[in-house]
Amino acid sequence: MKILIVEDEPQLAQSVQQFLSSEGHSCEVVGTLNSALQMLDGQFDIVLLDLNLPDGNGLEVVKKVKGGGMQTGIIILSARDSLENKIEGLELGADDYLTKPFQMAELNARLKSLVRRVHFKGEETINFNELEIVPGQLLVKVNDNPVDLTKKEFDLLVYFIANKNRVLTKTGIGEHMSKDFMDYGFTDDLIYSHIKNLRKKLIKAGCGDYIKNVYGVGYKFTDAT
Repeated sequence: MKILIVEDEPQLAQSVQQFLSSEGHSCEVVGTLNSALQMLDGQFDIVLLDLNLPDGNGLEVVKKVKGGGMQTGIIILSARDSLENKIEGLELGADDYLTKPFQMAELNARLKSLVRRVHFKGEETINFNELEIVPGQLLVKVNDNPVDLTKKEFDLLVYFIANKNRVLTKTGIGEHMSKDFMDYGFTDDLIYSHIKNLRKKLIKAGCGDYIKNVYGVGYKFTDAT
């Protein structure tokens, strides 16, 4: 993927660039709003966006991307004290947010999930063993039989499959499930409840028990024994 990193902290920007480059992505880094706006014509797949830039608010990037109809995903990289800006960014059309400080593995998981949402539309399907998912229809099948999931359960399943064989932290899962601005504050109990219900429905439909609890950390979606 071609990724634009908009971050004015040189050390963080360099760390993100090095990590994503090692994952096979092509990255460009800018540290100002003006530079970011000029770079947007470069057909980037995803923009990683810090909101607090030295020459302006990163939300201007969101406005240009979404207002111009660009098929570019945006993940906001935000400090903990920027809740208002995060809400505004999501309302304007940003796809996700990640709270600083963050782990590179978590950032990579968010990227993979966003790519799934961007690229698996319409009639395209995601397959995992006996599972078939049609994102454009919010449809899930187990052995060709439909499974009735809530929107949150559906999003959670896609998030797990997009990051299969990776350990996902409870914090990361909570932030992903809270990407709609009205849902801030997902607790561990709510996360557990959604995962429990999703697992129960899938197993009842004849699906393998792929959602594994990683004690003290979070969960992993895997068919490994």
